[in-house]
Amino acid sequence: MAMARRLRQILLLALFCLLSSFASANTVTPPKTLSSYSVEGRVKVEGMAAKQPVSKIANIKVVLNGGQEVTFIRPDGHFSFKGVTAGTHLLEVVALGYYFSPVRVDVSARLLGQVRAVAVETRRTLSDALVLEPLREELYYERREPFSVVGLLKSPMGLMVGFMLVAVFLLPKLMESIDPEEIKRVQEEMRNQPTPSFSNMLQGRS
Repeated sequence: MAMARRLRQILLLALFCLLSSFASANTVTPPKTLSSYSVEGRVKVEGMAAKQPVSKIANIKVVLNGGQEVTFIRPDGHFSFKGVTAGTHLLEVVALGYYFSPVRVDVSARLLGQVRAVAVETRRTLSDALVLEPLREELYYERREPFSVVGLLKSPMGLMVGFMLVAVFLLPKLMESIDPEEIKRVQEEMRNQPTPSFSNMLQGRS
């Protein structure tokens, strides 16, 4: 009788251990949530608005981390990214006709989301307001050079025309200034010289 009671206790203990291990295995540990912050700034469009229509200004977009998040600027030029984790991020502004330097943005978790921004190309630390200005205008087409007489004369066509004018107008006058007897003597010397054959020219080269 005591043996049966002892065996029953052992079986109950084993069953309890089995159920407790099964329950612990199915318990889901909730993942740790990362703190998220917001990154806000403004694209300076005052000078750009005078050269481009309002529709193109409204299409200016700000890209975070190479396309991870994209947002368009508001009419006043401001933009905002929500849910940005702490760490280093890259901001890029895409605007037709203008080039903006990429900006490295450091979001500090220790300082509760404080943002520090540095322009990648100029190495300039931006202000707390994170104002992004264009570095230069982008030229997608080559500008046509204005007409220039000097440039026309320097071109191959201009040089050919100039040589033809010299040959037509100046050479006859030069021929008139030369003594006719001298011309006849030169012509006779050229006739008296033997004409080299093609085979002799090849032998002379070899």
